[in-house]
Amino acid sequence: MHVPFCSIVPPYLLKRLARLDAPRFSAASRAAKEALGHVRSVQAARRQAAGLEPPGTARAATPGLPQRSIFDAGGGEILPGKLVRKEGEKPTGDASADEAYDGLGHTHRLYTDVFGRDSIDGKGLPLNAIVHFGRLYDNAFWDGTQMVFGDGDGEVFDRFTKSLSVIGHELAHGVTQHSAALAYRNQAGALNESMSDVFGALVEQHVLNQSAAEASWLIGEGLFTPEVEGRALRSMKAPGTAYDDDVLGKDPQPDSMDSYVRTSADNGGVHINSGIPNRAFYLVADQLGGYAWEAPGRIWYQALTSGSLPATATFTVFARATAGAAVELYGDGSPEHDAVRQAWETVKVRL
Repeated sequence: MHVPFCSIVPPYLLKRLARLDAPRFSAASRAAKEALGHVRSVQAARRQAAGLEPPGTARAATPGLPQRSIFDAGGGEILPGKLVRKEGEKPTGDASADEAYDGLGHTHRLYTDVFGRDSIDGKGLPLNAIVHFGRLYDNAFWDGTQMVFGDGDGEVFDRFTKSLSVIGHELAHGVTQHSAALAYRNQAGALNESMSDVFGALVEQHVLNQSAAEASWLIGEGLFTPEVEGRALRSMKAPGTAYDDDVLGKDPQPDSMDSYVRTSADNGGVHINSGIPNRAFYLVADQLGGYAWEAPGRIWYQALTSGSLPATATFTVFARATAGAAVELYGDGSPEHDAVRQAWETVKVRL
């Protein structure tokens, strides 16, 4: 099975940074160029054997408990790097390593406690993360087996372990990989990205015990330095409003099919058009109230993991899957079913 390279920062943002010539953003420009150029080398360096685990890891002895390992790449790009913290060990004092460790645990807890899923693959997969990847690396990504975090350039981006929604987002790519295996192109790719935003947001809300009304619905909040006019990479509540900055430009995400972006860039706009299903999930959560990981999260999780989604699912196919999941879980004509139908109608996706 082909596993796509899934990163949190869209290529269109990196390309804009790479074109900067202002002295105060020289580090950001260099970092963006390196991030754009490294994808092929990372993909080529992936372990050839499927399922091969980094040294020092083993499956949890007790089902349902996490088995975390944090590695330090030391500014290099050879994975996994030096093992610095294993499951149950004390904090290292390195903010990136300890944030990664905690974030893996919070994500594992959401899937176990709320959805009854044993880790990312449902079979107790060890959770591994590499920190301090590359020099001022402007991204975080899931490579098919583990999480990898850069430190950011310090001018536009801060360290990528700083945002729990980013950690939850990238690990959710693993859940999608081991369930629906959605293709990473066009609408299926946008759904792939949206699933990660949904569950990334739920991880953060679950930890903070936030209701749908209390949550920010921002993905990547805290990643930008004070130099940037923006709160996050994306807003699920109001796609297209996460940032509006002289350097980064304006958030290009549409909030309905009326503004769907047709493009060949970014694998057919996977990071852009994900705003449409993102808003649909927010609308369901907003209408139902309470905790979004309850009814809305269970509906989306059921649709994703039921085994009925084709790899090339469109927005319409997924919308119908969520409506079907709502009926299965809560009944035809239930408030949950009505909320799902109304949300997709609002974003102009036909059921």
